[in-house]
Amino acid sequence: MINAVIIEDESLIARELQAKIAELADDVKIVDVLPSLKTAKKWFLQHAEPDLLFMDIQLSDGVSFELFEHFSLGCPVIFTTAYDEYALRAFKVNGIDYLLKPIDRGELADAIEKFRRRAGERPKPPADFQELLKAMQMPAADRPVFKEKFVVNVRNTWVPVSTREIACFARDNLNYLHTFGGEKYILDYNTLEEVEELLDPRVFYRANRQYIVNIEAIQSVKPHENQKLTLMLKAPAKLQVDVSREKAPAFKKWFDR
Repeated sequence: MINAVIIEDESLIARELQAKIAELADDVKIVDVLPSLKTAKKWFLQHAEPDLLFMDIQLSDGVSFELFEHFSLGCPVIFTTAYDEYALRAFKVNGIDYLLKPIDRGELADAIEKFRRRAGERPKPPADFQELLKAMQMPAADRPVFKEKFVVNVRNTWVPVSTREIACFARDNLNYLHTFGGEKYILDYNTLEEVEELLDPRVFYRANRQYIVNIEAIQSVKPHENQKLTLMLKAPAKLQVDVSREKAPAFKKWFDR
């Protein structure tokens, strides 16, 4: 079975592409559909790369080639794009194929067959992304902006807490943040999911339903026989945070980089 991921910010196009792939190749399993550059970056931090990528070039929050700047991706890519032949030629030396939208069923079938023939090869990503972006006559997209501070209420006074000072976020009926200095503040957010979306995934990891931890707050990691992990956070918090057996491989990849 070929595990594949679609990176496409237009949900209708993503669904149509997924349906066409299902019709043409029953050996290709779409394991996830990623709607943005931010989502894709977070996904690759937590998962092993797939066998094949179907990737749009211009996403709502940036250019998909930024992924190659952040990750050493070796998986083949079938690009799906609305750009003209000038842009296509600039990138033709890489990837498996480049399909113009709307995607033709026959061309998609040919691209998948080309992937099968080259399954043993691992094409290298372009070396100079800035030059390639310039060739496409597109400005480099701005980096995603993550939250720099959280404002908390202390005795009816708003106090800013820098994200760099936060050791972890915790859920216990209410949502809290714990600082490296030992302070604990209530957060004005309904769920940790809302908080997670605001954080840099290279710095913060969602360990379980109750905790999001800062990589700098982890003092040690204790593996168990059942393959679960326990994170020991640094003083003064000294919290123990469990990571499930299912999430353990993704955590190790995030932590050991």
